[in-house]
Amino acid sequence: MLLEIADSFRIAISVIRAHKMRSALTALGVIIGIIAVTLMGSAIGGIEIGFERSLSVIGDDILYVEKWPWHHVDDWWNYRNRRTMNVRYADELNRIIRDIPNSQLVTAVPTINTVRNVKYGDNDVRGVFTQGTTEQFLVTSTSAFKEGRFFNETESRGGRNVVVLGYDVAEALFPNTSPLEKTVNIGGTPFRVVGVYAKQGTFLGLFSFDTYAVVPLQAFMKAFSARLDTSIRVKVADKNKMEIAKDQLTGAMRTVRGLQPEQKNDFEINEQQALRSTIGPIKAGIAGAGLFVTGLALFVGAIGIMNITYVSVKERTREIGTRKAVGARRRTILLQFLVEAISICLVGGVAGLALSWLLCVAVANAFPSFPMQFSVSLVVTGLIVSTLTGILSGFAPAFTASRLDPVEALRYE
Repeated sequence: MLLEIADSFRIAISVIRAHKMRSALTALGVIIGIIAVTLMGSAIGGIEIGFERSLSVIGDDILYVEKWPWHHVDDWWNYRNRRTMNVRYADELNRIIRDIPNSQLVTAVPTINTVRNVKYGDNDVRGVFTQGTTEQFLVTSTSAFKEGRFFNETESRGGRNVVVLGYDVAEALFPNTSPLEKTVNIGGTPFRVVGVYAKQGTFLGLFSFDTYAVVPLQAFMKAFSARLDTSIRVKVADKNKMEIAKDQLTGAMRTVRGLQPEQKNDFEINEQQALRSTIGPIKAGIAGAGLFVTGLALFVGAIGIMNITYVSVKERTREIGTRKAVGARRRTILLQFLVEAISICLVGGVAGLALSWLLCVAVANAFPSFPMQFSVSLVVTGLIVSTLTGILSGFAPAFTASRLDPVEALRYE
């Protein structure tokens, strides 16, 4: 059996070499189909990597106590009329957290955001997300620093005018020099630069510190406003016990808000899962489009391979008759033409994988923020799809060849 398969592959390779152009055109549908399926898989893998990379910045062990939910809002007026969040809630939460038995909550950190222009000399960056927070923000953030540091407890509690700049903001303001210890103007107020975040990149418009400026909370409230809505980040001890942590935080916030047992929550506890649910439709859309193109291309390719295999059977009818006359079995003839169809598909599959890899490299170089993921599993999938296409398209003509009568085949002109 193995010798028959090996011999069939040898014959198939010689046939492909003898009809290079015909084989290439026949394999074109398979090439397009493999490119479609691998690019689809690469895009979905890249979306997942980029999405997780962006979410890692805000932490998968962080809960956000806010006025508004992150998911779709049905009853807008109900959320609109909620009391605003206050920075003092963070201190009250921390006092309660310390008294919770087996608490899954580590610490609560307030943040306030606004948008301001940042200027240094003649350089000006407009629409910078400016955030006020405390030194405990470091506990809830995984962001690395390109240079410098985060502001310390003394600077935070004293409301010092210091700032940590995002990578893009720092590059725009200080293209040829270090920004450390330089004084920038944020919305009309001077702030001394003590640190710069490492570049994170943006993906699908998700969160990134690249366009942020982070200042101490007290300095923020003096320079800008103390009435802006607040978000409270709460660090969770064990992210595998997120539901327990949410229950504990809900109870603590109800106490802070002074809610009675019969009253509904007038706050929202958000987490990454709400953002993850938004990526599903994007992946489904890419998968649907990719599968449609893949199916169409492979169908056209399979029809072409079936047609060419039938032509090959007709061209070699006398050869089939001769082989049967000298004792070749039906299985041997079937394998010969089936392996030929599979070989053409595998050649198309390998060519499609090579082109897909080149396209992935080109996309990765052109759009560095979009991490195309070309994995070994995609290569295996492409080869399996190619093989199955060859089997399905080549079986009917191969079976027909194996059933030919040797006498009639020898008479065929």
